[in-house]
Amino acid sequence: MTGARPLAAEERRAGARGGGSPRSAGRELRGGGGLPRSAGRELRGGGGRGVAAQAAPGRKRQPELAAAVAGGMSVAAGAGRVLAALLLAASVLSAALLAPGDAPERGVAPAPLRDLDHKKHVELKMDQALLLIHNELLGTSLTVYWTSEGCYHCLYQALVNVSRSGKPGKPSIAAVAVSTQHGSILQLNDTLEEREVCRLEYKFGEFGNYSILVKHRSNGVNEIACDLVVNKNPVDSNLPVTVAFLVGLALIIAVSLLRFLLSLDDFNNWISKAINTRETDRLINSELGSPSRADPLSGDTQPEAWRPSAPPSRLRCVDTFRGIALILMVFVNYGGGKYWYFKHASWNGLTVADLVFPWFVFIMGSSIFLSMTPILQRGCSKFKLLGKIAWRSFLLICIGIVIVNPNYCLGPLSWDKVRIPGVLQRLGVTYFVVAVIELLFAKPDNCALERSCSSLRDITSSWPQWLFILMLESVWLSLTFFLPVPGCPTGYLGPGGIGDFGKYPNCTGGAAGYIDRVLLGDDHLYQHPSAAVLYHTHVVYDPEGILGTINSIVIAFLGVQAGKILLCYKDQTKAILIRFTAWCCILGLISVALTKASENEGFIPVNKNLWSISYVTTLSSFAFFILLVLYPIVDVKGLWTGTPFFYPGMNSILVYVGHEVFKNYFPFQWKLEDNQSHKEHLIQNIVATALWVFIAYALYKKKVFLKI
Repeated sequence: MTGARPLAAEERRAGARGGGSPRSAGRELRGGGGLPRSAGRELRGGGGRGVAAQAAPGRKRQPELAAAVAGGMSVAAGAGRVLAALLLAASVLSAALLAPGDAPERGVAPAPLRDLDHKKHVELKMDQALLLIHNELLGTSLTVYWTSEGCYHCLYQALVNVSRSGKPGKPSIAAVAVSTQHGSILQLNDTLEEREVCRLEYKFGEFGNYSILVKHRSNGVNEIACDLVVNKNPVDSNLPVTVAFLVGLALIIAVSLLRFLLSLDDFNNWISKAINTRETDRLINSELGSPSRADPLSGDTQPEAWRPSAPPSRLRCVDTFRGIALILMVFVNYGGGKYWYFKHASWNGLTVADLVFPWFVFIMGSSIFLSMTPILQRGCSKFKLLGKIAWRSFLLICIGIVIVNPNYCLGPLSWDKVRIPGVLQRLGVTYFVVAVIELLFAKPDNCALERSCSSLRDITSSWPQWLFILMLESVWLSLTFFLPVPGCPTGYLGPGGIGDFGKYPNCTGGAAGYIDRVLLGDDHLYQHPSAAVLYHTHVVYDPEGILGTINSIVIAFLGVQAGKILLCYKDQTKAILIRFTAWCCILGLISVALTKASENEGFIPVNKNLWSISYVTTLSSFAFFILLVLYPIVDVKGLWTGTPFFYPGMNSILVYVGHEVFKNYFPFQWKLEDNQSHKEHLIQNIVATALWVFIAYALYKKKVFLKI
């Protein structure tokens, strides 16, 4: 096959046939032989890519304003209220900026094709484009095969059949919807002779309209040309995300600027002069609790300029990090605007949705140590504390099974179909194991006892726990790579289905999936795994299964290590930051070694479904980096209070359970005018998420916290 050459003649012909000037964006591809093969490296060796200027090239492209604070003297007390209200304002502003206009036409044929019969009309959904195949070959029927560039080593799937042309100049036309989430690989075959006619790779744009013109070349050579033409430009489906991001960024900048101005004495004095009545000052002070001082000249009471208060004993960076993970989790659980990068990866790799759960587990581990140590120092018995740990774990598991259970979508909860694994169930088990091993080996003065080896006391004080964790990880590695699975290769880590050239269709997840199906049964597992759409798997698989829980314990223990650094090196900012940096780099290097810095080619790919060890080290590296940024900004310098994420972080169980229970109720969800619009889904999801932030803020001000 040859490289791409835009054909000006075809552009003129296409323009002459219809109203508009479609631009050539395709490849001139000569015929080849053979049936469609897997979309591996050998496929990409021939033909190269054809990318239109209108479509994004390449492979994956991977997320009430309070009145001016009276006098500006009480920002510390009112900053949370202001920013929580600003979130709702930002949501409304985003909605206004993204207000639905005329919906783009979908599935409508371009002007030169208005004579198509109604059977060729295709109604497009989100993340789809319309593709028209024009077959001008006399006596040759075509079969179009398709696979996604995001589907690793996948078999081709039959897309559409195109009948042969009846007479010269009158092509046979077939219409079909193609995915726009990732690049597409198309192969056109002669249906009767089963030989390849042409093949091309292309990244289609959402709601775009494209044509592939299949015809004999006009240069006298018996060659077949396949030209890709853009009939109608795609929409910019990422524009709503960009607008929402810019609105959020502007909000952050505005609040930061306001806080900076209100921290300046000159600015506060100017404000004070502008508001020059005793009654106004009295109202401000009584309403907002602002301290005051006497003006030596007039005797009037003048509000004192706000200054950052002393850092509280509670580490706000921990609650802020928990809140960030939780709010992202709420947003992606509500749909994330239906964007593919706000959904879980089909198998290997990372999306935004894959980040939040392990971060939540990590920060849970930090909280275990930070909360347990002072309790033991106050003289609480380990036996009493063990009872509290067991009760809390039991409640988490029960809430996950009974209240937050995705199998409710199948109808009323039936014990024959109840999903046993789950997010809260895994949190409960992980919390119990990590808290118990910390309790068994805990010494209230661990850090003080290790002064002689101060540079490593956060690690040397925990050598029994580290030994247990390493033994646990050895169990995961042994079961994953050496447990025989009937009908599957030992150590298989693939998705099954049409992946791996369709050799192991019923081996989804390898040992991890096999253990769950044997011990729990198919009916008690998650019924809609993320691999089902792209890899066409038919085997149930639970991403919160038994084997993956081992690695969630590992990441929680790494969170414990972060907590020990914060406590053992308290008031030693430099020592804390050095250790966070070291852990971030060490875990990052381990991830690079395990994955070979690739998505699919490494020894152990990053995989959320499996909770692979490389997934754990990668996300833990990210977590240490986030703490490296948050700790000095939030707790040391006080440049940011953690608002608004701090508030949901203080009420995480209530926000998580509440958003799951009420997600189908107004005002968290409503009927959309256009259900196939990223824009409308994004507005709805942002508003719903902002409401939970506001609820968390209101509960925080009322000192209402759900603790179990």
